[in-house]
Amino acid sequence: MGTIVLLPIGVDDSALDRCLAALDAGTPAGTPVWLADDGQAGPRAQAVIEHWLANTPLHAEYTRRARAIGEVAHLDEMLRACAGSDVVVLAPDAVPAPGWLQQLEACCARDASIGSATPWCNAGETAAWPRLGEINPAPDDLRAMAEACAALPALHPELPSAVTHAVLLRANARRKAGGLDMHSYASWNAALIDLSLRMAGLGWRNALCETAFVARAGESQAQDGDMEALATRWPAWQPRLASFLMGDPLLQAREALQQLHRQAIMPRSQGDLFGSPAAPDPESAV
Repeated sequence: MGTIVLLPIGVDDSALDRCLAALDAGTPAGTPVWLADDGQAGPRAQAVIEHWLANTPLHAEYTRRARAIGEVAHLDEMLRACAGSDVVVLAPDAVPAPGWLQQLEACCARDASIGSATPWCNAGETAAWPRLGEINPAPDDLRAMAEACAALPALHPELPSAVTHAVLLRANARRKAGGLDMHSYASWNAALIDLSLRMAGLGWRNALCETAFVARAGESQAQDGDMEALATRWPAWQPRLASFLMGDPLLQAREALQQLHRQAIMPRSQGDLFGSPAAPDPESAV
């Protein structure tokens, strides 16, 4: 079995609708996708899911708990059910660009030391584009964004931790680091950061997959006490995070992506202004 996409269902049915449409448009047919609902989805969200399940080309399943057990315990249950498989945890308001999953898989295949791979995101904190640490507007054309990302050199620099708009977790690293800590954290994004830091402690890298992009309206929000719990357990993490944001080691990569993105959208802009030109010969592309 290939990588499994895990989608913990939230309460925003409009965001979920956008996420599912983007999954269909940008993910290979037959990809296993698990929508897991900790009793959160309302009637409209359930209707969105039911319609999507009937039409998606993906190999999708939907489960719903009759009684909520909490988002960290729920995601941990999902991860344990997928033991032995690489998984991508995707935020329910994320909008993946075309090719996102293939690029994440290729990232992990290039480097056996990668425990987690995080794509660029307009609202991705340390993986944010075009401005680091900010909530930037989502790109208008995700296909052009995907083309620009795919043209970057695949260097996969290290991040201070995983970022949870979308993160691929290697099965072996996840197994050795253990499950999510449902007793210390109330939000699954904080619990995933903790897991990625445990992976790093065992020698795996939390890498940026600069060849992939996943859009999002905003950053994940930790619940009360989560950041304090992370700081207590990992006292070096927040200083490292602050140093990363101030030092901006990804500046050159972001600027290169900015240039490639301009090039990717240029033919579309010219076509809008001057009429649609004949399609270029792909064999002549450099």
